[in-house]
Amino acid sequence: MPRYINPYTDFGFKRLFGTEPNKAILIAFLNALFEQVTESNFDKHVIKDLTYLPGEHLGILEMDRRAVFDVYCETEAGKKIIVEMQNSYQQFYKDRSIYYASIPIHEQGLKGAWNYELSAVYVVSIMNFSFGADCLQSNDGLEDGSTGDLEQYYHTRVMLMDTRRKTIFSEKLTLLFLETKKFNKTEDELKTQLDKWMYLLKNISDLMEQPKTIFEPIFVQFMEQAEIARFTPQERRGYDVSIMAYRDVQNSVDTARNEGEEKGIKKGKAEAMVNLMESMKLTMEQAMKALKIPESEWDEYRVIVAQLTAHPAC
Repeated sequence: MPRYINPYTDFGFKRLFGTEPNKAILIAFLNALFEQVTESNFDKHVIKDLTYLPGEHLGILEMDRRAVFDVYCETEAGKKIIVEMQNSYQQFYKDRSIYYASIPIHEQGLKGAWNYELSAVYVVSIMNFSFGADCLQSNDGLEDGSTGDLEQYYHTRVMLMDTRRKTIFSEKLTLLFLETKKFNKTEDELKTQLDKWMYLLKNISDLMEQPKTIFEPIFVQFMEQAEIARFTPQERRGYDVSIMAYRDVQNSVDTARNEGEEKGIKKGKAEAMVNLMESMKLTMEQAMKALKIPESEWDEYRVIVAQLTAHPAC
């Protein structure tokens, strides 16, 4: 039985980062993140305190879409920060992040006289998946001077910038993405505070004791709050429900992936069939026999081939 909570569950994430008794944990995590991305004013502002804000936001009109943030807070300097845990890939997740950022921006113009000056808004997305190649298209090297493969670059900062001058246009909107799937450092390789947070987020549910190299008081508090044996009976029931929901999502994702892989294999065989039919003048049945496709699947392959030949690839 696991000793520590799974932080990817809704209950686990909000317990560790979204409750008043654990506010120091959220502050330490955010400061570690802002210290890591040392450009602009990130490194000039250290969060000393913050206030939790309501996570549910209704639109101005009754028919407007509702948004629910995992954690929403405001620093003592007035900066608005949304922190989200996302477990499964969404096709338009980047669009969703922009939409979420627009809500606290828009809300600033709803009260009294206003000269359009904005408080900065940050959306921090902790992702239990990877964007893949669609996020970063360049391999020109990173701003910290390294030239490693961007596919292994686990934290991404997105800001408004002048694309020609490569300068920041505005510091009032920042999207920060942390891809835990790409974080592969071992305990002995941890150097920064963010390294330690990422290591714990990725591995804590598999740990049986406090890592020896992660001993600062804030991490001790984090581990204590994550220890399942410390839960009240009501908290344990809440966590059990949350872990079941998490497993249902993971099983659904795995099922969809497996079905997608199977469809990919069948499409590949169908393409091979088309090649045999065209190059060797085989009939469809002869091509299926040559590829040892079971007769029980022939009708399915006829449909796939018909789709391929009706809409050939460019």
